[in-house]
Amino acid sequence: MENYIHIKAIIASVTFSIIGTVLLLLMFWIVEKLTPENLWKEILVNQNKALAIVIGAFVLAIGIIIASAIH
Repeated sequence: MENYIHIKAIIASVTFSIIGTVLLLLMFWIVEKLTPENLWKEILVNQNKALAIVIGAFVLAIGIIIASAIH
């Protein structure tokens, strides 16, 4: 068994991780712009737990979709 590092696999993993993160942030920004309230203010200042759960589920769902698309 040869012991060597697959440079192409590492570069591909890092590249797709960056692309996935950028897409996730872009999708969150779009949702932020589409909603009438400032989501961060609503979650942090007003302690809106229901909104935090919905946004958390959204982030997980988009993350799963992006991971599936990249895989």
